[in-house]
Amino acid sequence: MDLTVTIGNGKLPNPVGVASGTFGYGSEYESLIELSKLGAIYSKAVTLEPRPGNDAPRLVETPSGMLNSIGLANVGVERFLTDKMPFLARQACAVVCNVAGSGEDDYLRVVERLETHPDIFGYEINVSCPNVKHGGLALGTDPVLVERLVRRVRGLTRRPVIVKLTPNVTDITVVARAAENGGGDAISCINSLVGMVIDVGARRPVLPAGCGGLSGPAIRPVGVALTYRVSRAVSIPVIGIGGIMSADDALQYLLAGASAVQIGCATFVDPSIPGRVLSGIADYMTREQIACVQDIRGLLQ
Repeated sequence: MDLTVTIGNGKLPNPVGVASGTFGYGSEYESLIELSKLGAIYSKAVTLEPRPGNDAPRLVETPSGMLNSIGLANVGVERFLTDKMPFLARQACAVVCNVAGSGEDDYLRVVERLETHPDIFGYEINVSCPNVKHGGLALGTDPVLVERLVRRVRGLTRRPVIVKLTPNVTDITVVARAAENGGGDAISCINSLVGMVIDVGARRPVLPAGCGGLSGPAIRPVGVALTYRVSRAVSIPVIGIGGIMSADDALQYLLAGASAVQIGCATFVDPSIPGRVLSGIADYMTREQIACVQDIRGLLQ
């Protein structure tokens, strides 16, 4: 069977990747999971300068999920290239660098530096982080800004450009079309929802930043619905994200119109889930006599 997924001028070995911000830089999971079975590692966000992130606590559990306020903590692009890419470059799976910034020029400067490394598959442009004060969500809610940024990034690289969208908008399809019009090769759908947990006794939010990003099984129905809408609004591939814990969860995204999926905080619970999701997709294809994983997208009744 054909499990490959074409994104722009590149090809992922299979449709199951691990989401940015939930898998570190890959090496953290080396002893827990067979990395060669992944379709892609979507790196922790890479910014121009190192970022310490938001104040602790940064995580709080919620029913069927969790709220995070990491604030894009990362080592910065220079240390990413010198300290993290040597390990990632040795992996059989595709390496997609998640790129973030405080303004448009920051994104461009990060991509320019990453372009110097030969083993990067492509870029996931993060215009949707809900827990940073500059850039992030503010950028991703404006289709004019999204199209302009993607067009500028497109002018710097021939590698696949994937745009990661926020669900925290009135109509996500407008932003998705803007990303496509700017030259994006694919859409990641979705980033986390904005949420808040309050300590009733202290009468204050548990997270010092107030709000954070909600992820986990609780958001899967939202992710599937928005993937369904976006996949019908654009002609480029959609990568479904949000609450995937099993092969059936991933298949819901594929049936809704996704070409590939990313598994996020499920790996905090069980690092073997990505491998079992891939096996489950292959079993489904065998059972339903589907030769190519991309053909699942046309099966929704």
